[in-house]
Amino acid sequence: MASTPAAAPAPVCFRLRVRPELVTAYRERHAAVWPEMLHALAETGWLDYRIFVADDGTCIGTFRAVDLEASLAGMAERDVNARWQAEMQPFFEGLERPADESFELIPLAFDLDAQLAALDPHPRS
Repeated sequence: MASTPAAAPAPVCFRLRVRPELVTAYRERHAAVWPEMLHALAETGWLDYRIFVADDGTCIGTFRAVDLEASLAGMAERDVNARWQAEMQPFFEGLERPADESFELIPLAFDLDAQLAALDPHPRS
């Protein structure tokens, strides 16, 4: 019996707003994320995770997930996530709830690799 192929991780993009006066501190905090938090993200399916923050506070995050809802739920169960979210809350503008419950998902509009693969599903090496 053949096994069902695993689902490919889908790209996810989100937007938040960091208080402009706290951008430098936000970047510093993310340059040294707690090891326990890093492991929790990896264990709950946050793949290829990156956060970009402009000087004006525009914050864009990208990652890949096989199951976004499961990845979010997995982190919601982790004590380290609750602690991290509580520490990060003051950095954000306009959020009443933790950032991981408040970010705005941004729909994918273009994927170069997917379109190239559709042109030639059997590329030569």
